[in-house]
Amino acid sequence: MSTSAAPRTATSATSAAPAAVPRERDFTALPLRRRAAWVVLLGSLAALGAFTIDLYLPAFPQLESELGASTSQVQLTLTGTMVGVALGMLLVGPLSDAVGRRRPLLAGLGVHVVASLLCALAPTIEVLSALRVVQGLGTASASVIALAVVRDKFEGRGAARLQARLMVIVGVSPLFAPTIGGVLLELFHWRGLFVALAVLSAALAVAVGVLLPETVPVRQRRRFRLAPALRGYAGLLRDPALIGIVLVAGMSMSAIFGYVAQSSFAFQQQYGLSAAAFGVAFATGGGMLVLGTQVNGSLVHRFSSQGLMVTGLVAGAASGLLLLAAATTGAGGLLGLLVPLWMTMFCVGLVMPNSPVLALERHATAAGATAALLGASQHGVAAAAAPLGGALPFAPATSMGLIMAGALLVALAVYLVFTRRALARPPVLHGEEARLAAAVEAERVRALEDQAAELARAGQDEDGDVAAPAGAAACGTCRPER
Repeated sequence: MSTSAAPRTATSATSAAPAAVPRERDFTALPLRRRAAWVVLLGSLAALGAFTIDLYLPAFPQLESELGASTSQVQLTLTGTMVGVALGMLLVGPLSDAVGRRRPLLAGLGVHVVASLLCALAPTIEVLSALRVVQGLGTASASVIALAVVRDKFEGRGAARLQARLMVIVGVSPLFAPTIGGVLLELFHWRGLFVALAVLSAALAVAVGVLLPETVPVRQRRRFRLAPALRGYAGLLRDPALIGIVLVAGMSMSAIFGYVAQSSFAFQQQYGLSAAAFGVAFATGGGMLVLGTQVNGSLVHRFSSQGLMVTGLVAGAASGLLLLAAATTGAGGLLGLLVPLWMTMFCVGLVMPNSPVLALERHATAAGATAALLGASQHGVAAAAAPLGGALPFAPATSMGLIMAGALLVALAVYLVFTRRALARPPVLHGEEARLAAAVEAERVRALEDQAAELARAGQDEDGDVAAPAGAAACGTCRPER
């Protein structure tokens, strides 16, 4: 009886207070070189989508003239990529939970290589749009699995810090992608941009094959079947807090893609910037997004992820309205537009890293499916925002301001009305996720029981060691056993 009581005491004590993060799962406890390696590898995978989307932005006017396409048709090539990413995420998420991370990741990178090379050969804008969907399907595996690996390997505030670092790399990618794309346009033609993407994804595939270990234990894997995967998504969507996080993340991403899709037309056509000057102006907006994620990474140790997210939403909605006013009135010229744009992008940088942290904390045993659902919602909602600017009857800068301000206002309203209350309640797990969570908890309890038994044995050994000399002193003829 006394032996079984010890584990119960340990378990109750563990549940009463937050458990310390094991050292091997604490990102901040790793040596600097290992931390840097994780950031570079996972960040490069997460950034592949941003490069796929942003590298060819300077070529929009060239695509419009060379392929005989309208502005909306060119922007639909951007939408095609995001639709492909959204669909691919929904497939890759549960697949990676079932069979592990490496195989789906390598397969997706292979699809991306082939699709990128075919995009370089596209004869019409319609063919290019269709191939961009396939390209998005390929890049989805990199985005989903990079997030899922963070949750597989790390937890606690260290995981949030790593997530913030990944968002820095994702944010830096739009800074350099249009500039690199402009250089490649000067050297090779717009088709060379897609060859460059093929080379990038091939290099990432080699790095994954050499450096990335499998992070899903064999005991947690299962045979992949579509019907259970769909039921898994249905179970996740029964968590109101996750729905709220998904909506907030999707609208925040829409604000970013309203900027991405409209910025080349706003800066080059409306404000008369050259391609090189556009790259610089676009980079400043991306730089503020990076700064926001950096500040978030510094503050996450002092403030909660939820608090930082709502701060970003409130300030972002306010600065978005200032951006819309500046774009509509033309007050202050280009600088008058850029200042509220910078403020808005900074605030989005406070929001974006915290959405996956909150979602993955609630559904750790379905990290792949949760990351996929979050990413698919972000890209699916943003896919609608990308061509919206070309259809609005306003100047490009006004359309950009309207999309960004509107998206952040909707995100703030969703949080205040719906998400805030739902996050206060613990999640109710369903189906396969509940089974896996129970298995993980049972394994944790067994580990605590084993630890308690080892401590008990150690205590008995110490008592024996102490008692033996006393007995030897009482009996001079006694000898220690050999």
